[in-house]
Parts: sequence; structure tokens; C-alpha cells
Amino acid sequence: MAVQELTQENFESTVTGNKIVIIDFWAPWCGPCKGFAPVFEAASEKHPDVVFARVNSDDEQALSAHFAIRSIPTLILFREEVIVFMQAGALPAAGLDSVLGQVKALDMDKVRSDIAARQAAEQQQQ
Repeated sequence: MAVQELTQENFESTVTGNKIVIIDFWAPWCGPCKGFAPVFEAASEKHPDVVFARVNSDDEQALSAHFAIRSIPTLILFREEVIVFMQAGALPAAGLDSVLGQVKALDMDKVRSDIAARQAAEQQQQ
């Protein structure tokens, strides 16, 4: 499956319209980003059930700011519209496969329950 380019215009529809979306925030001048690109591309072929997308941080500064991207590459993984993984730095192929396997195995009802409990606790502290 080809890697999609995300922009401000198609970001939300991509995340809301797919079960699992992994996003690589990158820039054309970034050496580690260039080194990670083939790993990301290869993983997209191995995981056809996952949408692989890239955000050019130079061109899409508003998206980068929204997610507080401070270094690149940064990976963000959404499952059912919930951020379940975010990490700066490139992953080796085996590491990327491992993260994707863990995300696919998540119990999203439990994840949502945990988020709701955390938000309730934060509201009580205010």
C-alpha cells in the first residue's frame, strides 16, 4: 500500500475514516527522516490493514504545531481516532512491526475506559 501525503485538508478525514493510521512527521532536509523512509514504505507493504501517511513538517507547520512536534521524524499512531503511540525518532523495521502488532492487539474499550477514568480524576483535582 502506498504511503499517503497528509495536509491540513485531508488529515481529519484520513484519521476518522480509517481504523489504524500511522503518521510520520518528517522534513526533506532531515537525514534520519530520509533513512527511515524506506523502512516506513516497506512496512506499508507488510501491513495493508494500516494507513501509512506522512506529514511534511515544513509545509504543514500548523499540523506540526497542533501535535507539538519538536523533533523529526516523529511517529504518531491512531487507532479508532485515539492516539495510542507517539515517539520521536526513527524505528528499525523490527521495532516498527512490533509497535504495529501491539496497537492491533489493543482492547480499545479498555483504552477508552482508561482515558475516561484519567480525565475524571483530572477534573476532580481541579
